[in-house]
Amino acid sequence: MTFFIFGAGYSGRAFALTQSAPVYGTTRDPTHFGTLKAANVIPLLFDGVNLNTSLTSALEKTTHLIISIPPTAKEDIVLALSDLRNRVPALQWIGYLSTVGVYGNHDGRWINEAAPCQTTLPRNRKRIEAEKAWQRFARQHNIPLAILRLAGIYGPDRNAFVKLQQSKAHRIIKPGQVFNRIHVVDIAGAIKHLADNKHCGIFNICDNEPASPQDVVTFAARLIGVQAPPEIPFEKADISPMARSFYADNKRVSNELLIKTGYHLNYPDYRQALTAIWQAQDW
Repeated sequence: MTFFIFGAGYSGRAFALTQSAPVYGTTRDPTHFGTLKAANVIPLLFDGVNLNTSLTSALEKTTHLIISIPPTAKEDIVLALSDLRNRVPALQWIGYLSTVGVYGNHDGRWINEAAPCQTTLPRNRKRIEAEKAWQRFARQHNIPLAILRLAGIYGPDRNAFVKLQQSKAHRIIKPGQVFNRIHVVDIAGAIKHLADNKHCGIFNICDNEPASPQDVVTFAARLIGVQAPPEIPFEKADISPMARSFYADNKRVSNELLIKTGYHLNYPDYRQALTAIWQAQDW
């Protein structure tokens, strides 16, 4: 078994740490090689267009391919590579990391993988197109494909404690608004579980409890013994257009299908996760 991750970022590095098998991973920046090596990744440089001899050699050995590079405005850059199937002759499974953002707004209702993808955001529309393109590729070549729709990612170095420490935490109040989350350890665990069992299909990768963002900040502040920032009405919040776009979607995403495959969450809700991060001082 040999893994290859196109775009070995935060989630990819967490996955590599779960593996004894070789894990190749790409980056655009050679200064990231040290970080990748520390995470058990064999680093490779990929400019998004051309396959050098190191990439070609690694792909020839690959049995499990993980795609963690978002599509550009034009295309999915991995699928755009010429003769991709023949470059990975031993391929047995593909994992495509997508986002629950493809569902768009569902007015706070519970949804599963059968829910319509009704996002209006261009970046998420491109994700839907990429998902469909990978599904066509997998069908054409008879390869199991798992599409992992990830909720908001957090974990060490990316959590409410860090934002509180940096005075960047906000308690923005939009009545009824909830977000779905997933600890990076459970992303890694879900990838491993789906890959080991060669599961195929679409899977929501999220914890059990969608929650309001202000509740998460309040809980984190209480854990570390600091005062939570003041509440700010959404209409008056000074946040970026990107951050504001997330508040346009309100949904409760179910992970029932993932759980039915036999996966057990390490962190079923944000309280357990933040408590563990704090107790380990790993934030």
